[in-house]
Amino acid sequence: MLRRELSSDFNIVSIDLPDHGKSQRSSRFSFEQYAESIIYLLNKLSISKATIVGHSLGGKVAMQIALTNENLVEALVVLDIAPVAYTPRHKSVFNALLNVNLQQITERKEANNIMAEYITEPSVRQFLLKSLYQDNKTQSWHWRFNLDLLYRDYSLLSEALNIEHSYNKPVMFLKGELSDYLQPQYTKHTIALFPKSRVRVVQGAGHWLHAEKPAECAKHIRTFLRN
Repeated sequence: MLRRELSSDFNIVSIDLPDHGKSQRSSRFSFEQYAESIIYLLNKLSISKATIVGHSLGGKVAMQIALTNENLVEALVVLDIAPVAYTPRHKSVFNALLNVNLQQITERKEANNIMAEYITEPSVRQFLLKSLYQDNKTQSWHWRFNLDLLYRDYSLLSEALNIEHSYNKPVMFLKGELSDYLQPQYTKHTIALFPKSRVRVVQGAGHWLHAEKPAECAKHIRTFLRN
């Protein structure tokens, strides 16, 4: 969604994190390992400078990359996440995904109906359902993300970034107006790591702001990168 909004203005490489999309599967979650995988790919593509954009877990990985490879990252855009530890917040999402019986569904609509019991926002369900696919040979259904690992290692995903030094280039944090992921009490720690950061608010959006308000998110990103 966000890529479509920005593709006419920028050269974009959409990257699936490990354990997401068509990327490799891991045996254990690690911010460092995820960041190293992205850096490796950028090097393989001969990309020596890039603006990194990431949402939620992707935002934390993007921050990890910037903090450890400042020369690679020209600017950073983080969607609705801070570099701090969080208490569990994705219970409804995991409940929705885990209650979809992949052996019993026959079409995507059935999965959507099950998930609607736990996730009320249609745009969020549609965003998650983009990762549901049917194998052409066996006709069986699968998630493209490694649901078992993400559920098992959720506490690790929720930890703070453990880095002492700062990233001293422009950073924009995009906050969903209706989300509580970016709290005033996180500001001191965030500024310590990202002293040149600013915050912009996407009106009427929750945590999944890029799925709910892709055009408005793109507008903020476009303005930030052109200034």
